[in-house]
Amino acid sequence: MQQTEHASVSAKVKKKETGWLSMVKKDFVKHWPLYLMLLPTIVFFIVWLYMPMYGIQLAFRNFRPRMGIAGSPWVGFDNFINFFNSVFAWRVIRNTLLLSFYNMLWGFPIPIIFALMLNEVRQQVFKRTVQTISYMPFFISLVVACGIFLQFSTSDGLFGEFQRMLGLNPVNLFATPNLFRTMFNITEIWQSFGFGSIIFLAALTAVNPELYEAAKIDGASRIRQIWHVSLPGILPTITILLILRIGALMTVSFERVLLLQNYLNREVSDVVATFVFRRGILEFDFGLATAVGLFNSLINFGFLLAANKIANKVTGSGLW
Repeated sequence: MQQTEHASVSAKVKKKETGWLSMVKKDFVKHWPLYLMLLPTIVFFIVWLYMPMYGIQLAFRNFRPRMGIAGSPWVGFDNFINFFNSVFAWRVIRNTLLLSFYNMLWGFPIPIIFALMLNEVRQQVFKRTVQTISYMPFFISLVVACGIFLQFSTSDGLFGEFQRMLGLNPVNLFATPNLFRTMFNITEIWQSFGFGSIIFLAALTAVNPELYEAAKIDGASRIRQIWHVSLPGILPTITILLILRIGALMTVSFERVLLLQNYLNREVSDVVATFVFRRGILEFDFGLATAVGLFNSLINFGFLLAANKIANKVTGSGLW
């Protein structure tokens, strides 16, 4: 009896697998041009994202270039222990979290507010002009943008002159540790908020215009229409992007930090990415650098899972 039941279940599973494979085969034959267009993306992910995962084992080895990855001695969690025992561990984790959190606190809502404001503009020429001007900083080279801010922020620069006009003693803003985080986020928000608003403007175009008409009939003001129609209409988009942003909470723009960093502000500007750069590239300690990078990725993954779970409970929409 048990053999008969087992044979029956096996036959059903086999039939189900055959049916699934047949469906995939038919879909491929029908839509093969789409699969062909997708092929370069699949190759890109395999070559640049999945194949390098082989190197993760460096985090658990004392890497010796002449011995190769597989031949280097296995040291277990020694690289992780050495990192957490170092004087830099808490500093780089703290700085990374603070810079990223402040950027999310101010940098995430500004594109949303900007998109909502642009959506209310009825003069199309003015609207397009403002959009174009707001997008322009995004296309400026990061090196040039940081260079401009560094020049403006000196005691003799543009910001120094503003300080003199206000009766203050001018200081170099990027050489003052207490001001570095503020200045860092100002540079990042200035360069990215216009381009970041595009996705919210696109989401606003999908809001049903009849909802605005109904709100007007009910006597809703423009502010009320934004609050009760526009914001709920783009809430799923906001939720998804916020989840992704929280999932990158331990990630800070490495190039921007490196360009704006100096010996006077290193106490507050040294982040995980710059620490990995110093230990891995400059000091050739590939094992420790890989261990720190792996730890950073695992923390980000944990944040992503937690944010998605909370979003599903609160709003009912998440990544999965």
